[in-house]
Amino acid sequence: ARPSPGSSAWFVPSQEVLGEDKLMAILKERELKIYWGTATTGKPHVAYFVPMSKIADFLKAGCEVTILFADLHAYLDNMKAPWELLELRTRYYEHVIKAMLESIGVPLDKLTFVRGTDYQLSKEYTLDVYRLSSVVTQHDAKKAGAEVVKQVEHPLLSGLLYPGLQALDEEYLKVDAQFGGVDQRKIFTFAEKYLPSLGYAKRVHLMNPMVPGLTGSKMSSSEEDSKIDLLDRKEDVKKKLKKAFCEPGNVENNGVLSFIKHVLFPLKSEFVVLREEKWGGNKTYTAYEALEKDFAEQVVHPGDLKNSVEVALNKLLDPIREKFNCPELKKLSSAAYPTPSKAKPGEKGTKNSEPEDVVPSRLDIRVGKVISVEKHPDADSLYVEKVDVGEAEPRTVVSGLVHFVPKEQLQDRLVVLLCNLKPQKMRGVESQGMVLCASSVGEPRQVEPLDPPAGCCAGERVYVEGYEGGEPDEELKPKKKVFEKLQADFRVSEDCVAQWKQRNFLTKLGTVSCKSLKGGSIS
Repeated sequence: ARPSPGSSAWFVPSQEVLGEDKLMAILKERELKIYWGTATTGKPHVAYFVPMSKIADFLKAGCEVTILFADLHAYLDNMKAPWELLELRTRYYEHVIKAMLESIGVPLDKLTFVRGTDYQLSKEYTLDVYRLSSVVTQHDAKKAGAEVVKQVEHPLLSGLLYPGLQALDEEYLKVDAQFGGVDQRKIFTFAEKYLPSLGYAKRVHLMNPMVPGLTGSKMSSSEEDSKIDLLDRKEDVKKKLKKAFCEPGNVENNGVLSFIKHVLFPLKSEFVVLREEKWGGNKTYTAYEALEKDFAEQVVHPGDLKNSVEVALNKLLDPIREKFNCPELKKLSSAAYPTPSKAKPGEKGTKNSEPEDVVPSRLDIRVGKVISVEKHPDADSLYVEKVDVGEAEPRTVVSGLVHFVPKEQLQDRLVVLLCNLKPQKMRGVESQGMVLCASSVGEPRQVEPLDPPAGCCAGERVYVEGYEGGEPDEELKPKKKVFEKLQADFRVSEDCVAQWKQRNFLTKLGTVSCKSLKGGSIS
């Protein structure tokens, strides 16, 4: 979807600038005219604070700034915004983006707000779309949208039109430059190549690094675990941060540290780590590098880091929550983003009941790292393990693996952990998860813990192919038997890949597997 949230400072090197010489030439003569656009698809999340703070920088530098609500693009991008919801979602975006800008002190009267359909349905624009389509190859159109338009097996023609419309926006908004995330680079180079073929000038393009999500991957409106919505309640913020990947001493793919670097530091120019006096008391950082160094050296604890982010983030979100607390905007929010499924009259369930669909996305499965392994004090066949799943504290997990896996093979091993089973005591020790293992079909019974792909980090989400989206249940209710129903179709393929109904278990780095138990079951 349109330029994605990124980060840089005005007149400080961005990740990349296309047309830097032209930029400097314009600045010698007059102020820059620049725009940022956003497709009105999923709900804006907290990473949008980054372009908002950048807009504040542009205004302070004297730039003329336009914000484009790209409603037509939202429909063209694989119909992420259905036609009947387009108007409602555009209104929602207008209100929420303006609320964000006000919350960081940006004066709205110095900005120009435009909807795409205000000019994209005009005769002139439509003719330019046809003119552009006569010179653009299918290959170039597909390549330009590869990192922006949703990729599907049988793409729609609308997705091929998308990059051309974004290129034309630069001319019709009469700007010198466009800025957005580095994922926009192919569209920017597409615009530079094709706008001159219509007799229009090349524009300057500023690109910013992408904001990683809380799971360590890109923060995305479609990946619930990766982002915090602007209207999330305080308890939701706490829950999502608690689940966020933040391994002690690990600064790579650390979603919480990345959020501080790309969102909180650009807004406040400092970050305060809140902690009890016995752990050194509060500490204020004025440079991100110093915070990262202390975290790498384990001077700063993940739990303190998460709690501090929670406090800082809620201060930013409170004014937005307050603005949307009025009946009119509550109604708009519900109408623009209706609940996917509600019980019909006469059916079981209510609006707030749990979804009855038994699908793999309801399972909270994560990569875990075994920190310690001990024999259960009261059961010869059980291990008691401490497993890091990217939370403030490791989880205690009881596993019946003593007769199958030597203790030294579990120590420091990456495993696959089911994290949202109801905790239960096993011979007096409460187990807070289940290590998923492959088991042989015949006798003698063999058991092998599932292996995440090499390079995975503790806390990364494991999902089933085709079920990447969706929020896992907070806790699986034993009476519903959700895990048991899904587990009946867990199998190991002939290639030793873990599957559900022949769909692979995956992380962002590849497939989950076992060493040798082809055709085995998984439990």
